[in-house]
Amino acid sequence: MSMTTRLREAAELKLLRPLDVQFALTVATEEEPAVMLAAALLSHDAGEGHVCLPLSRLTPEAYASAGTIFNPLFELAGNPGDWRQTLLASRAVSDGETPAPLVLIGDRLYLNRMWQNERQVAAFFAERQSQPEVDETRLTQVLETFFPTTGEVNWQKVAAAVALTRRISVISGGPGTGKTTTVAKLLAALVQMVDGGKCRICLAAPTGKAAARLTESLGNALRQLDLTEQQKAMLPDEASTLHRLLGAQPGSQRLRYHADNPLHLDVLVVDEASMIDLPMMSRLIDALPPQARVIFLGDRDQLASVEAGAVLGDICAWVNAGYTPERAAQLSRLTGSTVPAGEGHCASTLRDSLCLLQKSYRFGSDSGIGQLAAAVNRGDKNATRAVFSQGFGDIERKPLQSAEEYQAMIDDALAGYGHYLLRVQDNAAPQEIIAAFSEYQLLCALREGPFGVSGLNERLELALLRKRQISRPAYSRWYHGRPVMISRNDSALGLFNGDIGIALEQGQGIRVWFPLPDGSIKSVQPSRLPEHETAWAMTVHKSQGSEFDHTALILPGQFVPVVTRELVYTAITRARKRLSLYADERILAQAIATRTERRSGLDALFSKVE
Repeated sequence: MSMTTRLREAAELKLLRPLDVQFALTVATEEEPAVMLAAALLSHDAGEGHVCLPLSRLTPEAYASAGTIFNPLFELAGNPGDWRQTLLASRAVSDGETPAPLVLIGDRLYLNRMWQNERQVAAFFAERQSQPEVDETRLTQVLETFFPTTGEVNWQKVAAAVALTRRISVISGGPGTGKTTTVAKLLAALVQMVDGGKCRICLAAPTGKAAARLTESLGNALRQLDLTEQQKAMLPDEASTLHRLLGAQPGSQRLRYHADNPLHLDVLVVDEASMIDLPMMSRLIDALPPQARVIFLGDRDQLASVEAGAVLGDICAWVNAGYTPERAAQLSRLTGSTVPAGEGHCASTLRDSLCLLQKSYRFGSDSGIGQLAAAVNRGDKNATRAVFSQGFGDIERKPLQSAEEYQAMIDDALAGYGHYLLRVQDNAAPQEIIAAFSEYQLLCALREGPFGVSGLNERLELALLRKRQISRPAYSRWYHGRPVMISRNDSALGLFNGDIGIALEQGQGIRVWFPLPDGSIKSVQPSRLPEHETAWAMTVHKSQGSEFDHTALILPGQFVPVVTRELVYTAITRARKRLSLYADERILAQAIATRTERRSGLDALFSKVE
């Protein structure tokens, strides 16, 4: 039997995607079965979010969970004893020096595009680029104005000092650690340091929701600072999505801004950086002017992007290595506190551009949400169990095994959306209804099945119909009060993947209302919307960049690999005031013990740079 036939069998069994098989057939022939198999598995792993395929994984055991069909595939490939030699003998594989669809670097196999992206990102963050000139005496005074010395190390002040003395900086921190407050103060410090000079500042985030939240939270923080009217005029009043910032073209992969037409800015602040995949990070870097200052914000412990790579996680893996002695001394001078130094000089440029905010100002010792997030993040299942037994009023865990427990969860969700449904029935103003919808949100780990988005949306709609809280025509999916989420970017309409809108009937037929980053709202006819889905329930991935007063997380009745520590942590940290967790204790413990794995070569590339 041929390799082509075997690969197609694997696709029929959904062990590979048709795309994976077609890619393998494109780059190799039956005379190169090992190359064909490696190409198919590389494409498959890229679809799972991995940047590269280590040669050590080219064994049937590595894919054993996918079924025994991979055994005959490897037998057909001849089980090469030296995969590196076999692959490099093919014209389809290069060592990076010549063009080829596959690139083999060391023991890591890449799609050519992913290799180019990863190399560009590594060079950007690790290269010893020219740093901005700094008047340390003046900067020390300005920092003291916004971050008065308290005796202990103020990591917000350290983060500001890092960003104000580096062209590229990365500030990571969990919920409530003050990332937005820190950025507001460092931007205010920056405009004071510029002292009337030119400084074009832009704000951006991966999704419309995240951009809107950045606009609101940063605007509130900036209004509390003592600045002159001239200084206030230099600060941005609206954040953009990355797609909009880069000038995404409708129906095209081309962007308006790139290396030959760079962005017109001096400072760029990018929030929710954990959501930025490797290709998007590469495109953003490509469009930056040579001397632009870039500040990335995010939570390194959150879920990575759905697409390939976990750039923020790979970068922030170096934060525990500490600063170089020279950098620690400089930050100590600037902040008035002793900033500890790390050891060694490996990845020194990268390390000296990072800061981890370590104190939560939102979640104190009396917060169950904060305690639970910390326990899950540590992977401590015993501490996680203990948090639920300590009587915190802001968290609850309910079992979800029986049909009765499932129905109770549906009833809880209907009660959670109760205020929103009342505002819909009262025909309140669209802005009020949109605000009410953000008070409660049902989150899922899966897309399909009774514990997934599709199943829960269907069950909730049926329950609402039975209770006559919605009225849906038999011939249409649309009804007054239907929440929807955009799933494909449409730059012409200004709607992007993850944007949430509410369908409302206001006498002239149904229109769907969306909040915009500047705080305003706009309506669109349903027929004009790009791909979308009902949003009573959404995946945890789609919830990133959002927060809800009350978040409810549904874990499936059986363990599946996508239910990981990062997913549970991300869901918990979407909750501002209250969290409900519907899960069997055994499933929760397995999730906490399972880390999200994203294979890449960034760590190896950073390790080579001093």
